[in-house]
Amino acid sequence: MAKPTLSLQSSEAVVVQAAAHIYAAYIMSGRVNDGQEQRWIERSIREAFRIAQLTDDAIQSDKEMS
Repeated sequence: MAKPTLSLQSSEAVVVQAAAHIYAAYIMSGRVNDGQEQRWIERSIREAFRIAQLTDDAIQSDKEMS
């Protein structure tokens, strides 16, 4: 059986990390019930992505200044 692989861009990895933190907070607060994991994971990803978009809109990076 082939081992699955995954290759993320650095910006995607940052969103994954943020989404994991958001999802963990939902779990710790007792909001994720059995059978609802997929829904909460997807919500966490959407929220992390939105945070990243708002951050990108608000902050000009060094690379954008060149």
